[in-house]
Amino acid sequence: MTKKMSTDELEELREAFQKVDINSNGFICDAELAKVFKEANLPLPGYKIRELMQKVDRDNDNQISFDEFITLFQDLKEDHVAQSFRKAINKKEGIMAIGGTSELSSVGTQHSFSKEERYAFTNWINSALEKDPDCSHVLPMDPNTDALFTAVGDGIVLCKMINLSVADTIDERTINKKKLTAFTTQENLNLALNSASAIGCHVVNIGAQDLREGKPHLVLGLLWQIIKIGLFANIELRRNEALAALLREGESLEDLMKLSPEELLLRWANFHLVNAGRPNITNLSSDIKDSKAYYYLLQQIAPDGSKEGVPQVEINMAGLSETDDLRRAEKMLLQADRLGCRQFVTPGDVVSGNAKLNLAFVANLFNKHPSLKKPENQDLDWSRLEGETREERTFRNWMNSLGVNPTVNHIYGDLLDALVILQLYERIKVPVDWDHKVNRPPYPRIGANMKKLENCNYAVELGKKKAGFSLVGIGGQDLNEGNPTLTLALVWQLMRRYTLNVLVDLGHGEAAGDELIINWVNKTLANASKATSISSFKDKEIGSSLPVLDLLDAIQPGCVNHDLVKTGSLSEEDKLNNAKYAISMARKIGTRVYALPEDLVEVNPKMVMTVFACLMGRGMKRA
Repeated sequence: MTKKMSTDELEELREAFQKVDINSNGFICDAELAKVFKEANLPLPGYKIRELMQKVDRDNDNQISFDEFITLFQDLKEDHVAQSFRKAINKKEGIMAIGGTSELSSVGTQHSFSKEERYAFTNWINSALEKDPDCSHVLPMDPNTDALFTAVGDGIVLCKMINLSVADTIDERTINKKKLTAFTTQENLNLALNSASAIGCHVVNIGAQDLREGKPHLVLGLLWQIIKIGLFANIELRRNEALAALLREGESLEDLMKLSPEELLLRWANFHLVNAGRPNITNLSSDIKDSKAYYYLLQQIAPDGSKEGVPQVEINMAGLSETDDLRRAEKMLLQADRLGCRQFVTPGDVVSGNAKLNLAFVANLFNKHPSLKKPENQDLDWSRLEGETREERTFRNWMNSLGVNPTVNHIYGDLLDALVILQLYERIKVPVDWDHKVNRPPYPRIGANMKKLENCNYAVELGKKKAGFSLVGIGGQDLNEGNPTLTLALVWQLMRRYTLNVLVDLGHGEAAGDELIINWVNKTLANASKATSISSFKDKEIGSSLPVLDLLDAIQPGCVNHDLVKTGSLSEEDKLNNAKYAISMARKIGTRVYALPEDLVEVNPKMVMTVFACLMGRGMKRA
């Protein structure tokens, strides 16, 4: 890379990369690159495109990764084609360019946002929250204006959308709803951002000020993550066993579990298309532009009247004979509307092959009309289909919130090549030799697992020699085979170090550890004349959440509404309500807590430690 790029430039380039990556496989091929230059009115001959590819394609796989794309763009910044190249990227998918408004982004940079996304997300939120009285001051929003960017400014809509995607993430009692001031608005936005992070959204480059100012590219980016998490929640075999109907000959349940939600949606669509006697589709962009696949999918999933209380819907297929793509798409969406599923796409989004919005459209179709039955009388080992534990979900959300690529959908299956683990090492400031020690996809057909195993061996080596982790009895093969116990042992040490690094950065150096945190907690509680204290992270008193609530009140006096806190002899329900309130309040005062209320009630020492460590970090910043 010729010179260091700002965070905003990198974020903008990541957006650009996703727009150029037409088939959304994480790489750009020569055809995709050629299309961008053509749109820039700079059509280049094939050999020139190949020369550009070869210049940055370090691993010689005839495609460009995101890192290689950055190198290409850096080179072009010194060249006369740079401006046209940039304009071409911003033309993709109805992109609107806006000037930067933050300190980092205002120096001659531009951010872009999609009018189509603004329209789709505004309508989705209008529909989802239309009956919520707490949102009546901003809803309904006009999807053809920038009303969305203003509406999220007080944090209430964002908090509500997070709870729609993952129920009970935010304790409603902690949302400031009336007579909002600059301070109480800031609290709501803190609550929204830290809660979004806790469910796996990547919010590292988004601040409360950005949302208050309604910066379009950041608002849409955050909303898409929140909406997608909700749309994908049930597209997972352990939560929806009917997905086993999508098994192909020779596959096991474990094979199906390895598929991402996007891959499962595509397989689901093809399952119904095959039943309709139609050819498969390979993507939700170019293959659906003529709407024909959608017609047959709608016909297959429409209620047939066999389910009690659900009337039959017969899809009108006459639109297939329409010769104009846009009119055919409009008639198709009229049929989707009869199923209550017109959301997310306009006829223009279908015809342009907008991959993001078509993915959302199909996910909504699946959620409302899956038309799948769990296979019976098949030799399937259902005993191996264990639900995701709370600890696994917390670790997975933590990883995703740090922006790892690819997204972790299955904590063991997605770590088999250690690429995510290596990215986590970088997040805890352990250098990774990407150029000489790491094998990256696409892996060769022969010897692919050996390449992944080499990555796993390197990950364990880094843990032992560079990070100083205790990895006794853990080898690269354990990660490569998805050994649950040993994989979690490494992931926990990564998360622990990440949490403690906050304290290291605030001046405690290598001293940051359990004893330091416990001493700080007790000293802070005593100085605030609180009656509670903790002896360890296993202290049973933590189960009431009272030490956490007292600490919150000590860090930010007056933040806890004691009328909402249960004391004395507590039932399990009382403990859980206290814990929900404590976790949300911690996030509201600016603490990025990943633990769940149940972790406090059950006094899970690992997660309890992260809560107190994060609160210590918040308290030290105040000091």
